Amino acid sequence: MAEAQRIEIGFEGGQVISARIGEEDLKDLRKQLEKGGWHDLHTEDGVVSLYLGKVAFVRVGTHSSRVGFGTVD
Repeated sequence: MAEAQRIEIGFEGGQVISARIGEEDLKDLRKQLEKGGWHDLHTEDGVVSLYLGKVAFVRVGTHSSRVGFGTVD
């Protein structure tokens, strides 16, 4: 999977799942959200089957990630 990014998918009722997916899978997810129904999302950890009619939001993380302590100017 090329350059995966962190996403969060929120559902009606408040449940949220996090996953790491590739850019093409994100584009496909966005396209499928318009159609609704069931969708198999391919993640780094495996396939997640989603019922898109219950999705409330998709949050896409930034490409940069930080680990440890930052510097102070």
